[in-house]
Amino acid sequence: MTAAVVERRFQDTPAIELRSDALRATFVPGVGMTGVSLRRDGREHLALPGGVAALRAGHTGGLPLLAPWANRLASRRYRAAGVDVDLRRLRVHTDDHGLPIHGLLVGSPDWEVTGTRAARNVARLTATTIVDAPAFPFPHLLELAIAAHDDRLVIDTMLVPTGDRKVPVAFGWHPYLRVPGTPRARWTVHLPAREHLALDDRGIPTGVSTRAPAEDDVLGRRTFDDLYRLGRDRRLAFTGEDGASVEVQGNPHFPYAQVWVPPGKAFAALEPMAAPTNALVTGNTHLVAPGDAFTATFTLTVH
Repeated sequence: MTAAVVERRFQDTPAIELRSDALRATFVPGVGMTGVSLRRDGREHLALPGGVAALRAGHTGGLPLLAPWANRLASRRYRAAGVDVDLRRLRVHTDDHGLPIHGLLVGSPDWEVTGTRAARNVARLTATTIVDAPAFPFPHLLELAIAAHDDRLVIDTMLVPTGDRKVPVAFGWHPYLRVPGTPRARWTVHLPAREHLALDDRGIPTGVSTRAPAEDDVLGRRTFDDLYRLGRDRRLAFTGEDGASVEVQGNPHFPYAQVWVPPGKAFAALEPMAAPTNALVTGNTHLVAPGDAFTATFTLTVH
């Protein structure tokens, strides 16, 4: 096996491709540090609706980091770590209900690649950005450390406070996944035993939860936009008829996951989250003190 890091262009955009044997993972640092392609043996496992142009316009696709919060907030005002934040006059991404969604970094040009390396059959990339904005006035550095192995990506997301305030942790990832070779209706979805957190018609947790057993079922015409609190087993996956699969597994710092299977699409998402939806409003976040750091890791495995 061989590994390499290659500078290239993707849709006429500067990109970095990590290669490890049969795996090719491509990221565009200047457009949100987004993963735009994940191929193994030439088969694509990411969907990128609208291409890089959509990412630049603030839409999600491929493999985007959602920070400083993932998913949506129920209000344009929140109080976190003792600080009152008012988003009402600020420009933020919003959903169909006008709720702030997916944080501030989608399509951001402010990432800096700080290192690349290929050794021992693993290709590695590190990049950083600083977050300090009126919509999230908790100064911190985010560092991504991405390692490409023959059959998987391992992504560390590290948060380091850079000011004198504690920083709430509410980021997540939103991989747009494909299982090549099988129509989505015939994918099998694997979900571990988990707690299902009920959402209202805006996608905000209601406070009601129920236990859900592990399942391995064909998707068929089912759709999902569901939030789960995970237990010790945090492996979620889609598998095709020929055994091709995509699997997401987070470490304990990703205790939540959103499963999104929208109607009429050829893709779906298994989203590791460090906090539940609306956590900044409810105060349900971990706080990182100055001088400390927080690292959440997930693995995206493809076969």
